[in-house]
Amino acid sequence: MTTLASGTDTLTRDALTVLQPGFTGTTAPDWLLRRLGEGLASVGLFGRNIASPGQLAALTAQLRAERDDVLVAIDEEGGDVTRLEVRSGSSFPGNHALGAVDDVELTHQVAHELGRRLASCGVNLNWAPSADVNSDPRNPVIGVRSFGADTELAARHTAAYVTGLQSAGVAACTKHFPGHGDTAVDSHHALPRIDVSADVLSERELAPFRAAIAAGTRAVMSAHILVPALDPDRPATLSRRILTGLLREELGYDGLIVTDGMEMRAIAGTYGIERGSVLAIAAGADAICVGGGLADDATVLRLRDALVGAVRAGELPEERLAEAADRVRALARWAGAAGSPAESAHGTEIGLHAARRALTVTAAPGLGSPDTFEPLTEPPYVAALTPVANIAVGDETPWGVAAELIHLLPGTVTGSFSAGDGPEHEAGENAGRAALQAAGPRRIVAVVRDEHRHPWMAAALDALLAARPDTIVVEMGVPQAAPRGALHIATHGAARVCGRAAAEVITGVPGL
Repeated sequence: MTTLASGTDTLTRDALTVLQPGFTGTTAPDWLLRRLGEGLASVGLFGRNIASPGQLAALTAQLRAERDDVLVAIDEEGGDVTRLEVRSGSSFPGNHALGAVDDVELTHQVAHELGRRLASCGVNLNWAPSADVNSDPRNPVIGVRSFGADTELAARHTAAYVTGLQSAGVAACTKHFPGHGDTAVDSHHALPRIDVSADVLSERELAPFRAAIAAGTRAVMSAHILVPALDPDRPATLSRRILTGLLREELGYDGLIVTDGMEMRAIAGTYGIERGSVLAIAAGADAICVGGGLADDATVLRLRDALVGAVRAGELPEERLAEAADRVRALARWAGAAGSPAESAHGTEIGLHAARRALTVTAAPGLGSPDTFEPLTEPPYVAALTPVANIAVGDETPWGVAAELIHLLPGTVTGSFSAGDGPEHEAGENAGRAALQAAGPRRIVAVVRDEHRHPWMAAALDALLAARPDTIVVEMGVPQAAPRGALHIATHGAARVCGRAAAEVITGVPGL
C-alpha cells in the first residue's frame, strides 16, 4: 500500500523531479497534470501517445500549460525505432544506413531535420542517438540502431548526430553507456554481460561517448549491462564506479545521466523498480526513465515514495537527490532557451536522399552485375521473411518493400513468413516452399532482416533460390550474410524510406 507523501516539501518535489514517467492515451491524464504541479519535471512519450503531428503539438501544449518548463522526452532514433511515425515507418533512415554512407555532414543534416520536427511538436529531449559499436554480429537489440562495427566511424557519426539534433533545440541523450554493442543478450529480457578488458572497453566502447561528450551532448543514457572489468557486482545503471567514477570523473561529463527503462527485466527482474531506482540515483544517475510498460500514477507514486523513504532511512544522501533534481532543471532551462528552429535548408526530403545513398546493390557470383539487371515491369510477389521484432523496435511499425512496390507496380502481392515451430532448418525450408507456392509464376522479391542471425531465414532463402534463381533479395538488417540472388539490395535498415529507395532500384523508377 502506497503511503502518500506531501506534494509540497522540497524532498518530495526533488523525488518527483528525477522521474521520467510515461502514460497511456493521446491526451494528458489528470493524474499526470497533478504530478506536474507537485514537482514532476519530465514526461516520456511513446508510440501509443502519438496519432499525428497536430495531436502531438496539442498534447505537449497541454503539458506546458501545467508546467511551462517541462522536459518532453521521446525515443525517436529514426530508422527502425520510431515513435513519431510508429504506424507508417520512419521518414529517416537509422544509424546503420548513415554509417554506411559515412558522410558526417549528411548525418548532421538528418539529425537536424529530425530534431526540427520534434521541436515543432513540442518535444525537447530525444533518447538518441545510439552510440553503441555493434561489434557482436549476433546482437539482437542494437544491430541497425548502431552506426556500425567500426569504432571511429561510430564516434564521428555520434558527434555529428548530437550536434545536428541539438542545433534544432532538442537535447540529445547518447546511449547506452558504457556500450551495448558487444552482447548477444537483449537487456529487455535479461542482464547482458560484456567480458572484455578495461583497455578494450576504453578503446572501443567508450570512444563514441567521448566524442558525444566533446560534442556537448546534454544527456547520456546508461545501459542495463554487467561489465565485470569496470564493476563485477552491479550493472552500469546501478554502478557508482561506472556512472560517477568513469563517466563523471574520468570522462569529465557534467550533463544529465538518464537510466534506460527501469521496468526492463535486466533491472526489474533482479532488483525491482523501486530498489533499482534508489540504487541508480545513489550511483550517480539523475533521471529515472520508466513508463514503456508501467505507465500509471501508481508507478510514479511508488518510485517517488521509494526515493523519499531511502533519504529518510539514510540509504540515499539527500544532497545526491537534490543534485540530480538540479541537473534535470538545468536541462529544462537549456531546452527552454533553445527555442524552435526554422525549417532546414535541406527540406523534408533529406531522409529519402540519405536512404538512397545508403543502398548497397550487388548480385551473386555468376548472375551478372547490377548494371545488367532488368528492372521489373510486372507486379511481383513479395515474400517477407519476418523475424520476431525486438521490444525497442516493436511490432507496430511496418517494414519491407511491399507497400512501395504496390505503389509503383499495382497488383503486387505480398505474404509474410516466419520460423514457426520445430527445428529451424526445417521451419525455414517450409517457409521457403510456402512462399514459392504463394508466388506462383510471379517474380519473387524476398525481404529479410538480419539473415545471418536467423538460420531458418537462410534456409528459406536456400529453398527459394534453388527453385527460382531469379529471386531478388532485399536485406533490411545488418548485411552480414554473403549477398545472393539475381539482385541483392542491402538497405542497412527497415525504415519506410529504406523500402522506398529499394523499390526504386527494383522498378528502375526514381523519385517515387
